Amino acid sequence: MYNFKFIDLFAGIGGIRLGFESQGGQCVFSSEWDKYAQDTYEANFSERPDGDITKIIPFDIPNHDILLGGFPCQAFSICGNQKGFSDTRGTLFFNIEQILKIKQPYAFMLENVKNLKSHDQGRTFKTILKHLENLGYFVHHTVLNSLDFGVPQKRERTIIVGFKENIHFTFPKPLGTRAKLEDVLENDQDVESKYFVSEKIKIKRLAKVKPNFPIPSIWHENKSGNISALEYSCALRAGASYNYLVVNGIRRPTPRELLRLQGFPDSFKIVVPYTQLRKQAGNSVSVPVIKAVAEKMLNSMKNKQETIPKVEQLEIWSNECQVV
Repeated sequence: MYNFKFIDLFAGIGGIRLGFESQGGQCVFSSEWDKYAQDTYEANFSERPDGDITKIIPFDIPNHDILLGGFPCQAFSICGNQKGFSDTRGTLFFNIEQILKIKQPYAFMLENVKNLKSHDQGRTFKTILKHLENLGYFVHHTVLNSLDFGVPQKRERTIIVGFKENIHFTFPKPLGTRAKLEDVLENDQDVESKYFVSEKIKIKRLAKVKPNFPIPSIWHENKSGNISALEYSCALRAGASYNYLVVNGIRRPTPRELLRLQGFPDSFKIVVPYTQLRKQAGNSVSVPVIKAVAEKMLNSMKNKQETIPKVEQLEIWSNECQVV
């Protein structure tokens, strides 16, 4: 028996969907324009998402209780050009706004990069909040790190939650323990040879890494060419080079390891080439983070207690908008 209905916009491979299905939700509509992501989504959820959101008529979308969307982050990411709303990908937020305006779901959850809050000296984020508030939503936002929620990946993401009523809501707290990289990695002897780096790259990396590095570790090369060997992964990136992250300095993460780093279950089907899977994992959300947020949202919606006076809420937003 489903407890609520939701729609999955900019669905990717369904990480947000998994988080909200875990709380008893039923997905009644999904949208994703990338063909390969659609293939993965269909293989795992037995339905193919609708395509380009700009061509979807909001009135045709089924009624739902919660709108979910990990809207494109490239327009705001420090890894991109940070053009924001001058980038067509940035303006896709306004498609979400239009759907909220027409369908009037009780709640929403949006996900984006950490840098969304500081983009254009905070003006972009203030614009987004203002538009959501003008639709009648009480808005909450924070930055959550995947490392705090059971996956060995440092991935900080802005989470925006809104409700039609001024109900009490708090974001989930860190678990207090860190997941172990060894629980994610496969044994080297079981990994295909094609994932191992060349001897030249191996020697180059080893020359740059600090001695006495931990094992297991994932080696990360930053833009300056410096190498860090860490007991967790840096954030997966869709457009990163093949050698952006290297396991123990000798091989690239396998498709299954990439999905595990995002908290996807091993039952999740892999139906696309490695190049596409790397992109999909880099574009995805960390499922345990979304699951934790979903649980908090549903508890607030069920209990509907301890509302915060609107003037106090506005002060909270104002203070948080100043955080970079």
